[in-house]
Amino acid sequence: MSVQITIVGLGQIGSSIGLALKAHEVNVHRVGHDKDPQAGKESQRMGAVDDVKYNLPASVREAKIVILALPLAEIRETLQVIAPDLQEGTLVLDTAPAKATVAAWAKELLPAGRHYVGLSPAINPEYLHGTEFGVKAARADLFEKGLIVVNAPMGTPGNVFNLTMELVNLLGAMPLLMDTTETDGVFASTHVLPQLASAALLDMTVDQPGWQEARKLAGRPYAAVTSGTAYHDDALSLAETAVENRENIVRLLNAYITALINLRDEIDDNDREAVLRRLTDAWKGRVRWLDERTAAEWLKGEAQQMDAVSFGDRVNQMLFGGLLTDRQKQRK
Repeated sequence: MSVQITIVGLGQIGSSIGLALKAHEVNVHRVGHDKDPQAGKESQRMGAVDDVKYNLPASVREAKIVILALPLAEIRETLQVIAPDLQEGTLVLDTAPAKATVAAWAKELLPAGRHYVGLSPAINPEYLHGTEFGVKAARADLFEKGLIVVNAPMGTPGNVFNLTMELVNLLGAMPLLMDTTETDGVFASTHVLPQLASAALLDMTVDQPGWQEARKLAGRPYAAVTSGTAYHDDALSLAETAVENRENIVRLLNAYITALINLRDEIDDNDREAVLRRLTDAWKGRVRWLDERTAAEWLKGEAQQMDAVSFGDRVNQMLFGGLLTDRQKQRK
């Protein structure tokens, strides 16, 4: 039996989820919603969703699973809007950073009987150097050869947890269990800090003395470092993520500043050997990380085969089976 999955936010992540479900022939009806009508049309044109509904409450009313593929700044308001229209038993997932914050919002705003689990995807290493963003960057295999971190709040029913794990596998990824504290710490260093470093470089170069000539000459190193700001979250969501996760962010910024100061002092001291050693270690570290990320040895032997054809039936059974039984008893 086909069930409805609603994807709210049809950018790279949301549209890729829809494409992955289609590629794995999951028997679901994919409904999409995006505040940008053009993104919705493009997502439907590429086959990421079956239908687009421009009214947000209407888009989730019949959904058994709702995926919020949104920037952090849009999550709370979206939860407030959709909460009254969610069926009892519905599973709500999100892909935003600052998982502890989103989990607290879900606990506050979702009615009893609706479930929340947080997801944090790490994309296929083949797309790490991609320069497209938004719906144009969506790919059916975006999550293959990757992990998706699963944050299940304390007290999450076993059937909800199992269904989430199964969905992650159906997207082509391997689930990795973490608590919200660990997740926020890891993603602060690998997702948020690079964006803040990018913003800092832009802040100290754009429209500063010498920029009129520098802007004509800036090349690949400048473009690569500043892409952290260009190809990820919007400025408001980045600011909210940094502030909401400020304990981790301040700690990491202090460590980053210390590393820059150490490099500055070695250069200022004309210590060529120390500078070379530091840069060589950094270069080797990046090569090693990229090789390991591309090989993804941690995924070997871990993939699980899922029956995509019966997924819709399992959604109904796992999330709504008890409710249907109770209602049948009440009618008797």
